Amino acid sequence: MTAIRVTIARSKGSAPRDAGTAMLVYADRIEGTIGGGALEWEAMAHARHMLAEGLGKDERRIPLGPTLGQCCGGAVTLVFEAADSLPKVPGDPVWIWGAGHVGRAITGVLAPLPDLAVTWVDTSRARFPEHMPDGVTDLIAADPPTLMAHAPRTAHHLILTYSHDIDLALCHAALTHGFDSCGVIGSATKWARFQRRLRDLGHTAAQISRIACPIGDPSLGKHPQAIAVGVAARLLSERLHKDAAPALAKAIR
Repeated sequence: MTAIRVTIARSKGSAPRDAGTAMLVYADRIEGTIGGGALEWEAMAHARHMLAEGLGKDERRIPLGPTLGQCCGGAVTLVFEAADSLPKVPGDPVWIWGAGHVGRAITGVLAPLPDLAVTWVDTSRARFPEHMPDGVTDLIAADPPTLMAHAPRTAHHLILTYSHDIDLALCHAALTHGFDSCGVIGSATKWARFQRRLRDLGHTAAQISRIACPIGDPSLGKHPQAIAVGVAARLLSERLHKDAAPALAKAIR
């Protein structure tokens, strides 16, 4: 037994993370997080006690206020069990097209986020960093638009290659294939030209309007990391609104 997996089985009231969140505790390190702070330190200490004593299973309910002095005010039930991996949770597919400065920045920001499955595409192995971020699938294609057919139609696409021609071909391929969301990096001039050419390729104005250009939040600036922060914020916001929509529709009915 080399590690204890700590999973939030239930949460009540205000808590750092939701049920299903897990981390893996080794004697000398951890993988994942259940929210940090006093709760995580308490869980780590108990898990390491279990490792030292050879205990393979336990469950604890922890009121966050009275027990740990946290201001959350809720309570969580933690399950501790011997394990060697974290559960694999299918994530929303995000396809990043281009491994230049902006592509690297966006991938670096998105890769650690939970519930995302990042696929990173470029034309050459040399364009990728030496060390690929954990959980990122890298694909090499001499003609990237041909890979669009392999992307899920629920994917979020971020198009930012070194070539305007490739970017345009990817936009055309995305509109033909289908997607959840799509954005392309560029100026107003670039996007105006793309819109004309996409119309010439047979796409309607309504279809083309589903592609966002520029990506992220322009008010944050043009630095690659600033673009990455804006992209991540927008993607997370869209996912939250999407997740909330069914409950809202049910409440309205």
